[in-house]
Amino acid sequence: MPVYTLADIATHREEIRKSRFIAQAAPVTTPDAAMAFIAAHSDATANHNCWAWRIGSAYRFHDAGEPGGTAGRPILAAIEGQECDRVVVVVTRWFGGILLGAGGLMRAYGGCAATCLRLATKVAIVDQIVLTLACTFAEMPVLRARLREHAAELEAENFTGEGAVWQVRLPRERAATWAAMVSDLTRGRVQLAEQIKRAT
Repeated sequence: MPVYTLADIATHREEIRKSRFIAQAAPVTTPDAAMAFIAAHSDATANHNCWAWRIGSAYRFHDAGEPGGTAGRPILAAIEGQECDRVVVVVTRWFGGILLGAGGLMRAYGGCAATCLRLATKVAIVDQIVLTLACTFAEMPVLRARLREHAAELEAENFTGEGAVWQVRLPRERAATWAAMVSDLTRGRVQLAEQIKRAT
């Protein structure tokens, strides 16, 4: 099942029993980036700035003064329910004078966050790897011409006396095909090593 992050910042506003809510969501790749977004998009004039983020197996959430479990956790549940990762959501509330109760708060925070994410433009997170290979000057133009058809990108090129050492990033699902193609074109001389594992 694919997992998604956001293409850009998304915003959703709604009013629930006279309380105003605004959800703001963004793609993030590190906890520091998530916390920076929270700090930048919290409103000091509001009663509560509740938030959650998930980046891979790491996550955090905060109720920001609302009763425990009524805000941060429902926001995190909305992130997971929308099959999102590498996402931070801040839901800001201006109290309208009517108490919502624990259940009402959970539905309000979780629902506002879920709607924001549902309406946002999403992009699939593709598992990628970086492969290292050493090629000769004669092999370089042939291999370079085949990068695009394998959705591969040349990340680094360090020249040697005989050619260059490349670091090539490509979707993990295409790695075996790329390796077979490189082996065929170089008559088995070039062996690939997986240096870095990551998704993007």
